[in-house]
Amino acid sequence: MSAPLRFEDCRRLVVKLGTRLVAGPGHGVKTELLDDLGRQAARLLARRRKLIVVTSGAVHLGRGVLKRPQKREALAFRQAAAAIGQPELMRHYSQAFSAHGVVVAQVLLTMADIAERERYLNTRETFESLLRHNVVPIVNENDCVSEPSVTFGENDKLAAVIAAKVHADLLVFLLDQPGLYTGNPNEDADAELVRVVEPTDVGFLKYAAGSGGPESMGGMATKCIAARIAVECGIPVAMIDGREPRVLLRLLEGEELGTLFLPARRMSSRKSWLASATATAGSITIDGGARRALLAPGGRSLLPSGVIRAEGEFEAGAVLAVCETSGQEIARGISNFSSAEIAKVAGAHTNEVAALLGRETAPEVIHRDNLVISPLIPGA
Repeated sequence: MSAPLRFEDCRRLVVKLGTRLVAGPGHGVKTELLDDLGRQAARLLARRRKLIVVTSGAVHLGRGVLKRPQKREALAFRQAAAAIGQPELMRHYSQAFSAHGVVVAQVLLTMADIAERERYLNTRETFESLLRHNVVPIVNENDCVSEPSVTFGENDKLAAVIAAKVHADLLVFLLDQPGLYTGNPNEDADAELVRVVEPTDVGFLKYAAGSGGPESMGGMATKCIAARIAVECGIPVAMIDGREPRVLLRLLEGEELGTLFLPARRMSSRKSWLASATATAGSITIDGGARRALLAPGGRSLLPSGVIRAEGEFEAGAVLAVCETSGQEIARGISNFSSAEIAKVAGAHTNEVAALLGRETAPEVIHRDNLVISPLIPGA
């Protein structure tokens, strides 16, 4: 097992709070918890550290205004509740943080803000500008306008996306338990706290199942998948008990807390963008030989000979999902060819591509520099 990381030199961290942690009695919020977070934010800024908070809770507060019980509602109701609850959520954060001299800013995002690279870069610059001015961005998915088919689904993945976007030194999930356990600690007396998860370990997912509760969309499973996305981008992840006082400061001061996910080698900015949140314009199905080549140590480019077919209509430069014959996505990358061109060259050898297309072109369908392996793929 690798030695635990130390975070004394951590300069930029993303912290995610779920609804179960934020939600207070009835349909309010836990003001004491937010006050403690605001106090910690002030200490972090005084130590020249930067903080981004990703928070849930808008739908929870909106339900309270509409006097609707906590249950799974239709999408339209959740969108309305989010629109009502979001300003109330920001009011609580603003009051808690301003009491300690910290300025906050609201940032609402949709998947489209990440999927298009130009918008992605513009969004990243907004974060950079806020951080330069010692402002703490308070981030949430813009649930009231997100399309059902193109959404982060829950804020755990959004937190991993933001961490990758701003090149964070650490992603922290604040939980209502001490960390990741080998079983449900509320039901299994033998469940043990998992202290460290190695970057090559995918077995930890068996410890996490189910959503967090009726007031939340996520759970340990979604947090673990989001953690895997972050570590694939080279960012360590800590899951710690957010109910504890000064828990962020204690973690950064070296106290051993919760569960630590060790990072893989940090990716380039382009690969981090691909790995974290990109929507795809289509897909390519590949054969077993191509799968083995892509997952081999060091990785290979995707050649036409390994392509079975393409689905969707797209132009060269589109981001595609790369799938095995079962339909499982194993990678994604930027295509050198359009969908019509892939139909012509699928299964062909590289020396036949120019003749089939009637022009000189790169021999790879997706070059290895523009391709990332999807998280949680066995053998990756």
